[in-house]
Amino acid sequence: MAADNPVESLQDEATCLTCLEYFTEPVTLECGHNFCQACIIKCWGGSNTDVSCPQCRQAVQHRNLRPNRQLANIVEITKRLSLKVTKGAGVCVEHQEPLKLFCKEDQTPICVVCDRSRAHKSHTVVPIEEAAEEYKENIQAHLKTWREQREKLRGFKVTAEVKSQEYLKQIEKESQKIVSEFQQLRQFLEEKERLLLAQLEKLDKEIVKIQNENITKLCEEISHLSELISEMEGKCHKPATEFLQDIRSTLSRCGKGKLQQPVEISPELEKGLRDFSQKTVALMETLRKFKDTLPSALNTKRGESLASFTQANVTLDPDTAHAELILSADGKSVRRADTRQDLPNNPERFDSAYCVLGCEGFTSGRHCWEVEVGGGLYWAVGVARESVRRKGGISHYSVEGIWAVKWVWDKIHALTSPVTRLPLHRVPSRIRVCLDCDRGQVTFFDAGDQAPIFTFPPAFLPGGRIRPWLWVRPGSQLSLCP
Repeated sequence: MAADNPVESLQDEATCLTCLEYFTEPVTLECGHNFCQACIIKCWGGSNTDVSCPQCRQAVQHRNLRPNRQLANIVEITKRLSLKVTKGAGVCVEHQEPLKLFCKEDQTPICVVCDRSRAHKSHTVVPIEEAAEEYKENIQAHLKTWREQREKLRGFKVTAEVKSQEYLKQIEKESQKIVSEFQQLRQFLEEKERLLLAQLEKLDKEIVKIQNENITKLCEEISHLSELISEMEGKCHKPATEFLQDIRSTLSRCGKGKLQQPVEISPELEKGLRDFSQKTVALMETLRKFKDTLPSALNTKRGESLASFTQANVTLDPDTAHAELILSADGKSVRRADTRQDLPNNPERFDSAYCVLGCEGFTSGRHCWEVEVGGGLYWAVGVARESVRRKGGISHYSVEGIWAVKWVWDKIHALTSPVTRLPLHRVPSRIRVCLDCDRGQVTFFDAGDQAPIFTFPPAFLPGGRIRPWLWVRPGSQLSLCP
């Protein structure tokens, strides 16, 4: 029964009682019954007098026909719903016959009545099972090719991953080699500096010694001559008889008042100064040439280099912060708490290392931000891969996916492997982090005087997501500068 099937009930409601087809341009009469516009006009014929509803026989005005747009919409929905149900049941929509045949030209299932119609009279028609088998064989051939291509792509993927790992290992080795070579170079320069300063100090002491000896002797001579001058001036003012008494002794003393020449710097000492000056000039020239041979990227003026970076507005991600770290409400500062906070141990949170990541992640471009480090005793500032390990102990090195500089008491280090001790020209209060995603490089500056602190060689692959990273110990508070 139609009442048992909602679709059939909907079809009945969308059917005109006159033509027994779906409503076409449905109109509503005054009595509330609906008919196709063409059907009701045909039913009434050419009569100009009052006519009645064909269903309830109620008299209505001939021209009082109201279009029923809502019913027209329902008819369209019913048609689509009926078509879907009919197709799902494998029945021809037009003839309500089973779809047992397949038209190759139209590539669609048809029924036996369709096969006899003009639309398919000249077409190639085969049983639907036979057509399904033929198309399945065709698709199976494509599937075989696609599976082979997928296996090849998987092989390419494995090969690419192996090569990438080899390249990464090679890059890491080259990075360590560069760090080691520059460490040796720094040690050599520091030793050379100590040697040259020691030589200068020796020359300085010799010159100061000669200068002090000369000053002492000259002071003694000046004092002696002052006494002699005073004595002789006094004698010259005495009467002749008294003046000429003991004149021989007076003349003898005057003859002894010869000027003592100061001690001159020895030729050996002058030669030592000239040789040292020549060595210094040669050393400075060598260092200047070495600097000029460095890549242009390393010789870029600080102002030009920093100007190429975009200032990033970094905030800290509370979901990643260790439970003993307290973040400010605006996510701009972090400090160590006295006790562990009751926070959920979500997968993103560091559970052993006192770290926190920035909310922002960078995959391309050049970005920089500044961190106020104040006078803290223990802190580290840098960047980390988004995939950095969060659970368990981690080492703060590039092998863990972390690139940073670390301050411990009065020493600053680059967290290379092994750690690189950096020369300290002054205690930094703000650190500028410059991240070049396209080159895979990060550089640190003292934001106060723009002096470079350390540059990590290209290490992380371009395209990998990199996030700001902070490490805080008791007695320190780090703040992201506006």
